[in-house]
Amino acid sequence: MEQSLGFAHFIAACDAVGKGVLLLLLVLSISSWYFIVTKSLANMGARKRADKFLAQFWNASSLQEMQKSLSDTSADNAFSELARQALTVSNGNQTGAEKLLAAGGMSEYVTRVLRNGIDQEAARIEHGLTVLASAGSAAPFVGLFGTVWSIYQALVQIGMSGQGTLDKVAGPVGEALIMTAVGLAVAIPAVLAYNALTRRNRIWLAQLDNFAHDLYVLVTMGDKKT
Repeated sequence: MEQSLGFAHFIAACDAVGKGVLLLLLVLSISSWYFIVTKSLANMGARKRADKFLAQFWNASSLQEMQKSLSDTSADNAFSELARQALTVSNGNQTGAEKLLAAGGMSEYVTRVLRNGIDQEAARIEHGLTVLASAGSAAPFVGLFGTVWSIYQALVQIGMSGQGTLDKVAGPVGEALIMTAVGLAVAIPAVLAYNALTRRNRIWLAQLDNFAHDLYVLVTMGDKKT
């Protein structure tokens, strides 16, 4: 019997509850790794595009030149989108309700537009973090529940068989601990990724906020690139 113990034997011996716990952990793991990979690739691409745009922006000879460049190409990062919105507002290209908002004062309107752009970017980059946080916090407890349930089932079976010796108990109990190990294997990458992405988002928004301040000065005080 001892030679047959292992993960495969544990899966075969699991009841519906145990298999459900493993399935839940598998779903959490797949979801976590999906967001880890996709957000990491997206963040690297966004950083490269932002760096390219910022270099182009600060090397432009005038805001008019920059606006023409932005109108010819679609905004592919948060910095270029923020610049496009600010420059559009500063040139009085508003329609409908936007004109009413601008009537209260151009400075206040520009501030509102920039703040709204930053808030939209903050909401966008938060996508997926809830899944990582949930996996990181819940997976260990899900695995622990699976372990407790499996140990209970194993002890019931051992009690019914009347063979309560140490060698008969150690195998099933040891197999049950696989659930805890699986829970930790799901949680640890999710927690590390969540912390890394949260830090990246905080730095990204701080840089975007600094750029917004520079934009505000440029569009409200006039084009200084003459």
